[in-house]
Amino acid sequence: MRIKIAVLTAVLACGAGLQAKEDDPPKRLDAAADLLADMMKASDKGVPQDLMNQSQCVVLIPGLKKGAFIIGAKFGRGFAFCRKAGGTGWTAPAAMRVEGGSVGFQIGASEQDVLLLVRNESGMKKLISDKFTIGGEATAAAGPVGRDLTAQTDAQLRAEILSYSRSRGLFAGLSLQGATMRGDDDVNKSLYGREITNKEILTTAVPAPAAAARVETLLNKNSSRKAK
Repeated sequence: MRIKIAVLTAVLACGAGLQAKEDDPPKRLDAAADLLADMMKASDKGVPQDLMNQSQCVVLIPGLKKGAFIIGAKFGRGFAFCRKAGGTGWTAPAAMRVEGGSVGFQIGASEQDVLLLVRNESGMKKLISDKFTIGGEATAAAGPVGRDLTAQTDAQLRAEILSYSRSRGLFAGLSLQGATMRGDDDVNKSLYGREITNKEILTTAVPAPAAAARVETLLNKNSSRKAK
């Protein structure tokens, strides 16, 4: 028991250290733009265009950290974007945090870029809530890769959220079951110069910060059509 407690303490301390280093929102927005560009240009190994076009929101999390020694932990910071009313363009970025843990025999550390497609209004409501659990309050599945959607399963078709990862240049579906997501108030305040919630950013006409120009251009270029 003492060993497990010590390991858990170390994992949590590691997560706190990672959080302290991820303190430059403009650079993180630029990394999010790189992630989106690579995911969409990966030809038959990327995110299916139809799924991108149908999605209500997109969450980009560059550099999700995962570490484990018996007890695992995840930590990442990124941004959510949703379609504006009428489907004409995308909202300003809303800062998000991803946190999670697991228990079981595991050891090692890794870093992955993560893209989440929030497929409908129901999923968007979870996204703008104070906090939700992927696979708990929000149904989720690892997303199919490639331009051909014939490989989609019923679970993927029903899921509110489809998740993708990039690790060492390879793209794949990713399971984030059990991870929690919530708004990152400190980053939002840094970007917008005032206290502001994710719900306000994603549901009203909040002007986007200049640092988000590149990622918003890419979103409009890769999926300008209204969600179905």
